[in-house]
Amino acid sequence: MAPPGAAHDLLLDRCLTLFHSFDGVDGRDEAEILRQAMAQVGAVVPGRAEAGYLLLGGALVRCPHDGLRATAALDAQVRELAGRDGPVRFPQRAWGWAFGLREPGGPRAPSGLRGALVVSARDRPGDDERFLLSVLVRQTSAALAGAAAHRRERVQAVELRRARDEQEAIRRRLDSSLTDLGHLREVHDALARAAARGDGEEGIVRALHRITGLPAAAEDRFGNLRAWAGPGRPDPYPKPDPAHREELLRDAARRPRPVRVKDRLVAVADPRGEVLGALFLVDPEGRADERAVRALDQATASLALELAHLRELAEVELRLRRELVDDLLAGADDPSAYARSEAVGHDLHGPHHVIAACRPDRPADDSFLRAVGRAAASLGMRVLPALRDGTAVLVAQGGPGERSLHTALSREIGTDTGAIGVGGRCDTPHEVPRSYQEALQALEIRRRSHTAYGMTFFDDLGLYRILRTGEDHQEVERFLHEWLGPLLDYDSTHHTALVETLCQYFDRGGNYSETAAALVIHRSTLRYRLQRIREISGSDLTDVDSRLNLHVATRIWKLMRSGPA
Repeated sequence: MAPPGAAHDLLLDRCLTLFHSFDGVDGRDEAEILRQAMAQVGAVVPGRAEAGYLLLGGALVRCPHDGLRATAALDAQVRELAGRDGPVRFPQRAWGWAFGLREPGGPRAPSGLRGALVVSARDRPGDDERFLLSVLVRQTSAALAGAAAHRRERVQAVELRRARDEQEAIRRRLDSSLTDLGHLREVHDALARAAARGDGEEGIVRALHRITGLPAAAEDRFGNLRAWAGPGRPDPYPKPDPAHREELLRDAARRPRPVRVKDRLVAVADPRGEVLGALFLVDPEGRADERAVRALDQATASLALELAHLRELAEVELRLRRELVDDLLAGADDPSAYARSEAVGHDLHGPHHVIAACRPDRPADDSFLRAVGRAAASLGMRVLPALRDGTAVLVAQGGPGERSLHTALSREIGTDTGAIGVGGRCDTPHEVPRSYQEALQALEIRRRSHTAYGMTFFDDLGLYRILRTGEDHQEVERFLHEWLGPLLDYDSTHHTALVETLCQYFDRGGNYSETAAALVIHRSTLRYRLQRIREISGSDLTDVDSRLNLHVATRIWKLMRSGPA
């Protein structure tokens, strides 16, 4: 029961003082509130605060710098009370008490425990003092509960602000993703339309230019321009250094994204790891943003598919052409040959010649076959190419004409060491095997001649067309040695030209004046040489058989020395 009269008024004043002492504690933390409560103990009772505890991590922990007289023994007594109000013992102090600091909601609400306040006095406090202590404990408990609530509100406010920031970031990312998705769809639709129209590389490059606003171009792996869209196309188009170009493509192919090379953004089209070409944007001012880079990436993927498709078509067409050539050389029937040649875009109607080419120092391979094909194309010839027994074989519409094909081939391979044989004309497919054998014979004669490099036409062989190649060539050499051997040995030993004299003599029908003029010698010198020829060879130039055999032998010697005219 509250005390009456003046004592009641005094107690009321002290309670109001306690209430006012906790004004403005909302912004303070629990440790500060606890220190303020401990400072008020002396104003309430003739005693002191021994220690203050806060509930941290489920355990009562003594507040730092508070209760300088507190000991481990006191901590043990407080822990044993576990937040309940109860007595504690102090040396030389008659009274000690631990007050549990709980949230409002019942004197024993364990879930609302916030801490503990330990007080001691030399004498046991009276009822008024104990009442004031209870008021101080309730005020402290309420302040601690308020501070905890404020802390929770601050944490919730921070979490809410973070959640709002995350939500806003997610919204911005979503908006950006939707915008990017729309842009990618636009790129995809433009490339799909180009593919549907069959625009090929030109369509892809035009679509990329239209989307990015930057000049765009496609090159093959060697740096040759395949397509350009937009202003600023160089004329003439520069040819890059091959070694530098190869290094650039290898480096760009290793990168997951387009790379900048001077004023260009470059991406490599390399389906299945094989570099087929490159696509780039001309961007000297660095205006290409992330969308432009993604558009270049997607366009390069489309270009890779287009180039791979073209490569497959070319390989299929080449295989069909080679199979057709193989069948033609083996003797295909005319209707089938005409139909199949039309399917690969070649007209077999009209005159054709079979061309056989090789390099004496190595067997023909695909690269050599392509070089022969390019040489023929440079002369406007339409051909069906194939490899046969280490030889490049072309079934050519029309004929190469003079020696121009050898000149064109020399430019392609960088040397004049190529040998070419041209078969006779064939007007229908079933005549191709004959022209092929003639081309091989002309090639063999060219290769066995003293000048093994050049081009030989079967139609120009004349008498040599009856000569056979292969193992029978040894018989030809034996015939040559039989009729011209002594003269050849004599010329080699004495550095004379008796065989050449005999050759000129026969070529001019035995006319002394014309032969002497061709050899730039006097007629008497010619008579002397012919006499020496009779003596050394043992042949009679007036005998018809001897004269014929010697004439043939000189023609063979001329062929073997320099090839047919």
